[in-house]
Parts: sequence; C-alpha cells; structure tokens
Amino acid sequence: MNVQIRAKDLTLNENIKAHIESAVNAFKKYQLDITTVNVNIVAQKKGISIEFDIHIAHAQPVVINQSDDVLDAAIDLAVDRANKALRRLHDKVISKKATSVKELETLDD
Repeated sequence: MNVQIRAKDLTLNENIKAHIESAVNAFKKYQLDITTVNVNIVAQKKGISIEFDIHIAHAQPVVINQSDDVLDAAIDLAVDRANKALRRLHDKVISKKATSVKELETLDD
C-alpha cells in the first residue's frame, strides 16, 4: 500500500505523520486490496481541511473530506469516517460472496 501525505500552508511534525500512517495501516484489516492512500491537509481561514483519497483495486475510490478547527480532531474524524466507509464496502463484498438460502441444498437422510 502506497501512502502519500501532502500538507499545504502548514508544516507537519513527525508525530502527526506517524499518527496518520498508523491509522492508514489499520485500514488493512478490511482486506480490500487498497493500492494507494493520498492524504491532503490544507490550512484554511476557518480551520483545517483533510481529505483521504483511498484507491481500491477493482472498485471506485473512497474519498473522505473533513474540516475542523483543530488538526488532530480533523484527522481523527476523517479516520473514523474512512473506517465506516471501508467497513461498509467490506460488508458489501463479503455479502456478495456469501451463499443465499436458495442456493443451499437440503440433505435427505
């Protein structure tokens, strides 16, 4: 998985970069074949805007936009929303692979 972190109009320290990378590495638990995660952080007049652009093989990319006054809060909210979106996508993929009741065969004894 390729992770790119870009910041515009602010500088990121190593702690924030490590926090983002650990959160992105936690996305692996959904087993969705994530190829690239682009994280864009922009300082705006009304606070901080963060965007997660998550590219998944054989699926549409998942894009999460979040704004907040505090950088850590914006990151945490965006990570929570990304986890929710990835969990829903994972559940959708798993439910398509599951067998339906109509496909089950009855056993005659």
